Amino acid sequence: MKLNMNTSFTQNTSSQSLLILVDSEQVQQAATTYSINDLAQLTQATQFKASLNETLPLIGQIENATNSTLVGIGKAADITANKLAKIAQTIIKATQKKFQSISIDISALPQEQHYLFALSLTQAAYGYDEFKSKKNEFVLNEIQLIASNSPLTAEQLRLIEAVELGQSYARDLGNRPGNICFPEYLAEQAQALAAEFPDLLKVTVLDEQQIADLGMGAFLAVSKGSDRPGRIITLEYQAERAEAPVVLVGKGITFDTGGISLKPGAGMDEMKYDMCGSASVLGTMRALCEAKLPIHVVGTIAAAENMPSGGATRPGDIVTTMSGQTVEILNTDAEGRLVLCDTLTYVKRFNPAIVIDIATLTGACVVALGSVLTGMFTPDDKLAQEIESAGKTAFDRVWRMPVIEDYQEQLDSPFADIANIGGPKAGSVTAACFLQRFTRDYRWAHLDIAGTAWNSGANKGATGRPVPLLMQLLVNRVNNG
Repeated sequence: MKLNMNTSFTQNTSSQSLLILVDSEQVQQAATTYSINDLAQLTQATQFKASLNETLPLIGQIENATNSTLVGIGKAADITANKLAKIAQTIIKATQKKFQSISIDISALPQEQHYLFALSLTQAAYGYDEFKSKKNEFVLNEIQLIASNSPLTAEQLRLIEAVELGQSYARDLGNRPGNICFPEYLAEQAQALAAEFPDLLKVTVLDEQQIADLGMGAFLAVSKGSDRPGRIITLEYQAERAEAPVVLVGKGITFDTGGISLKPGAGMDEMKYDMCGSASVLGTMRALCEAKLPIHVVGTIAAAENMPSGGATRPGDIVTTMSGQTVEILNTDAEGRLVLCDTLTYVKRFNPAIVIDIATLTGACVVALGSVLTGMFTPDDKLAQEIESAGKTAFDRVWRMPVIEDYQEQLDSPFADIANIGGPKAGSVTAACFLQRFTRDYRWAHLDIAGTAWNSGANKGATGRPVPLLMQLLVNRVNNG
């Protein structure tokens, strides 16, 4: 989606539709700005109050704008990020099948919300029809934003476009089914991305023999049950930069049956989304390449398929991880932490400034936080504040959960160093505590996106979260030196 910023509508009359955001307490300002002589009578006749998402067509009322509409935002002082997203969805739904270019007067919004509203517009414009014989008839490809005084710069608009490209890429990957998107496919996607940006990205792909040679017994305990071989994929952005990199580690279980600990059949189709952590890493790497941020970032993906074949791991099996710690696998459906623990050991070789893993890890996190907030786990207070701040700015929010030693004893095993589950209590916390045992050599945070990576029901589909959060965190690191 192409975004432009103008100070007035008359500077650009190429848009096919004009939408004017209006505050419920200052509707008549639009009459002055756009010379609408009978607006007071029109609003009275139609009982238009400019409440949130209320619309009023203005047919032939504005010069050079045959298709013009007032869009209510309620009271500007009460506007929230969630309300901004709803306004953006209303506008996009009403225009994306009708117009190639639209203009939106955002003067009624507080200036500090201009960036987030522009980002919300690009997010609302996403559609997915890859496997439909009848494609979506979306024609909207350009949005002109209008405000006489706005903090939005051309650089910020380019950043929004980059985030949108990365987030949409992550959503596409998440929405693809398991028979299309499997570990080798993710490796091919990484290689294609590096071919597209050869000066910015370097890719390394480890096959199962190389993974075995590294001693990654936990990873292989998951991948060996599938005919699709696992892969560990590393994308290094701006590798020549001297600073210690930010390392992102994505869980890439391209389909999760649960293995021998088989999941119920109802809703299992949604387990194609169990690779959304890896999709968010690939999406962030794409967004970085589009934005060309001056920062050193490594993205590593633990890609495997969890299947219940004759070669699959059994509950009670014990494996040795790359770190040397042994794990008793009590439940093969707790497989994400197994592929991640070896990958988190592997990334120590990059001498990271920080490591953030992103994973659709536990149903317990969905119970705790629903689909609104991502669960964040870290023992590092400063890193927690950094992630929380980025999430608020990008409206891709997190909620800090505990990861403390008191929970570690739930993972004790009489037969191995650690069990892969900690019982029915605090499941998302004990999963994070499991990962913590492999991350003590660097600053680390874990994002459990099981509730935020996709939507179910009528609006089923991948969300591309937390690409906006991760990009904002990287932007903040660049800006703060």
